[in-house]
Amino acid sequence: MKRIKLFMMSFILLPVLLVSCRFMPSEGQSIIDWIDFVKLDGVEYYGIQTGIIADEKFIDGKLGEVKFKVADHVTNPRYKIKDGDAAFHEKGTEIYSIKDNPELIALKDKTSINGYRVYYAKGTTDYKWYFKDVPIDKVNLIKIYQSQTTNKKKISSIIDKDKINYFLTILKNSKEDSNFQPNVTTADPTHYEIILYTDDPIAYKYDMEFDGTNYYWYPWDLSVLSDEIGEYISN
Repeated sequence: MKRIKLFMMSFILLPVLLVSCRFMPSEGQSIIDWIDFVKLDGVEYYGIQTGIIADEKFIDGKLGEVKFKVADHVTNPRYKIKDGDAAFHEKGTEIYSIKDNPELIALKDKTSINGYRVYYAKGTTDYKWYFKDVPIDKVNLIKIYQSQTTNKKKISSIIDKDKINYFLTILKNSKEDSNFQPNVTTADPTHYEIILYTDDPIAYKYDMEFDGTNYYWYPWDLSVLSDEIGEYISN
């Protein structure tokens, strides 16, 4: 089987095209790894990996529905994506606009916090949901979820301004460490999602893990957090 990396999402969350292949002469079809995309009215949209819809009130009118899920169905590497195609959403998934943000769309997704998956239009806006882009002074709510196999459990809400500022300071003071190796000898790390809310329709979302000894997260490259952040984790 020949394996073609047609689309892939790097950690910086921008689409890149790879040409690495694995060929197995006994099989003749291709397996394609797709980036999370949707195409609508001639525009390609890419999934925002570090952002979620802040509240359903920001969802506006219905734009259409997914017509075809390409993942697991398309094996031709020369396939040209069409309007209505989506990488991972099933046919019939509803597509919505987001108020006052014509470059964004939202798709119904019961696995996502607040019920929607958000996408940005290729070529109309830069990716602007990295931690370095967060308007720190405008963060007015922080929620922490523990990600489990089948759902996400909210374990903490921080609304006090002083506590918010202290939490953000812990994040800002994390230490990038490319040599850090999580301890996974006895169990997999516990996975968390940190949501930073402002008044904008897109809240910032970042992954955090705990290996039993260390908390670490991914503001860009892997960074180790102070143990103080454990004070905000209550199961």
